Amino acid sequence: MLEDITVVQSAISAFNNAALWAPAFLWWAILMLPLFVVAFWCADAIVTRLGWTKDMVLERATMWTAGLTLLWVVLFGGNYSVLRDALSVLPMMVATIVFLTSLFCSSHLRTVPLSIRGWRLWALFGIATLIIGLSNMYSWWGAIVQVVAFVAGIVLGRFARADMRTIAGSVLIILTVAVAVLMQPEFFRFGQLGNLTVAHLIAMLVLGGLAAISVALFNVRPMGKLRNVVYIKLKWLMRVVCLLAMALFLLTEAVPVFLAAVCAIFLSVALSVWHMGALDVRMGYSVFACLLMQYGVIMTMPVVTVLGILLWHNYRVDGFGRKIRGLL
Repeated sequence: MLEDITVVQSAISAFNNAALWAPAFLWWAILMLPLFVVAFWCADAIVTRLGWTKDMVLERATMWTAGLTLLWVVLFGGNYSVLRDALSVLPMMVATIVFLTSLFCSSHLRTVPLSIRGWRLWALFGIATLIIGLSNMYSWWGAIVQVVAFVAGIVLGRFARADMRTIAGSVLIILTVAVAVLMQPEFFRFGQLGNLTVAHLIAMLVLGGLAAISVALFNVRPMGKLRNVVYIKLKWLMRVVCLLAMALFLLTEAVPVFLAAVCAIFLSVALSVWHMGALDVRMGYSVFACLLMQYGVIMTMPVVTVLGILLWHNYRVDGFGRKIRGLL
């Protein structure tokens, strides 16, 4: 009974049973509610204290989100002993996240002159590269892929002709992280041994839905040319498709079904936007702020949630709930 393997299996089983009924991210969010309320009340003071202007909040919030995601995936992950098979593609997914985040941050800092010169710059770069390489030691080639992804992202971003698109780049990073978490949630401490509760799944659906709505609001132009009779029929058809896709995801927990649900929500919202005659530009920013808040809650990064609150306060829209219901 006291053999090592028995003790370890008992501990894993107990932790797994607890994780099934106690989603850590949800209770963490409830405990952090006082911080979020204070951040909302003192949003203007926080932005002023940081030295930001209202025009800078979006760019700074997205860049910090990308940088914190890079630190999170490098420092927070790493429990490769829970991988379910030896042929996992998780090291490639982690390297992809490292590449996207480093590319995003480097492209937005490409005009900033390097103040650290000589051996100090190379020492700092070497330490960062070593830490990033050690975070992907699942296989012998994992560290190489990780380092190459990090260096390639920095070089391509530094010598890019323009900054990576703020909203599109952030949504791409967030969805990539969401897909990686759904692939093997135990690696990212999101669920033990791949078991997810209804709270986990609904939270991921909300994240994917907010990402789809953000993309639709920023990329689809309101034309107001579709007749109401045709629009109503198409809209109800898309609602049924969205509900079926979300129900199937709750039953299967499959990544392809999650992506299909996100695409269905995007098409449904895009249809609504295309049917509208005009659209408040701030709606897209408000939905994106909600996306950052949800992303910070799921990934247990309170700073990202606070950044989303600051962005929401900067682009507040009157009647936000009513306008969102109109899009859905």
